[in-house]
Amino acid sequence: MATLKRWVLRSRPQGEIRPENLELVEEQVRDLADGEVLVRTVYLSLDPTNRIWMSDQDQYMPPVGIGDTMRGGSIGVVEQSRSGRFKQGDLVNTGLGGWSTHVVANEGALFPVPQIPGVPVTAFMSVLGATGLTAWFGMCDIGKPQAGETVVVSAAAGAVGSIAGQIAKLKGARVIGIAGGKAKCDWLTGELGFDGAIDYKNEDVGAALDRLCPNGIDVNFENVGGAIMDAVVDRMNNYGRMPLCGMISTYNDNDRPAGPKDFARVLMHRLTIRGFIVTDFLPRAGEAMAELIPWVASGQLKWKVHVDQGLEGAMTSLQRLFTGDHDGKLLIQVSPEP
Repeated sequence: MATLKRWVLRSRPQGEIRPENLELVEEQVRDLADGEVLVRTVYLSLDPTNRIWMSDQDQYMPPVGIGDTMRGGSIGVVEQSRSGRFKQGDLVNTGLGGWSTHVVANEGALFPVPQIPGVPVTAFMSVLGATGLTAWFGMCDIGKPQAGETVVVSAAAGAVGSIAGQIAKLKGARVIGIAGGKAKCDWLTGELGFDGAIDYKNEDVGAALDRLCPNGIDVNFENVGGAIMDAVVDRMNNYGRMPLCGMISTYNDNDRPAGPKDFARVLMHRLTIRGFIVTDFLPRAGEAMAELIPWVASGQLKWKVHVDQGLEGAMTSLQRLFTGDHDGKLLIQVSPEP
């Protein structure tokens, strides 16, 4: 009988994730029921929200249960099927199939992965997946950049930030990215066409914002939180908009993260701050894809993926999100593409 490997949550991290928090176990694959399929995981998505799901803090989904498979999005290929919808060899999106070499899923929980000539499978885990949808809805539905406005994106070389910034450029805005390291900043201003980039590791963010945003900031696409968020909010114009996508600088903290230090500015400058989760917008995914697919197909929208090999290294790979040791979307290739 076939076996699978999966990462199981054994304890909730206090601060940074430690080896004892997760365990890799091997077990037999159970028999399929009618309407079920066995999916071999090809790509696993690693995301900052993985750290949130490991905790029992107040969050937008129930936390991963102790003893349960670690939650995560994946794409895989059908190896066995008792489904009328999917056959052996089909490439499918498992939703949140989890950190596992194989997933047994009901046919209703799976979605076929489209095939677009010249577009690799990894695009559907990044720019044409939840990453692209997050960037599009956060920027277009909440940020609403207008031609000539100034947009700042933190974690701008990351999966969502790099796409969000390019979307703002395509809408006619000036875009300033904040990222860690000269190579990432050069990528933003070179290949992606950002109007400026700030290396938060090697320069004063506030002083750089004053230099690059002399007329203030209209949209802050926030991914980081903490001191960087404060520096941007302090320079936002009247009626500025702040899509709050993430606060990764605080995810390993045991205390609840603070909001903007100068909260009075929200009132005095009539700012709009809206937290959002991509699942809120899934019923409207077609709106985003109507723009994202042509941009990708024409080469107007660029993206990067960083692919590590092997499920066994998932814990080590996840740390890249907190050290910045990756560009673009972070994936693990669990098995070969079909």
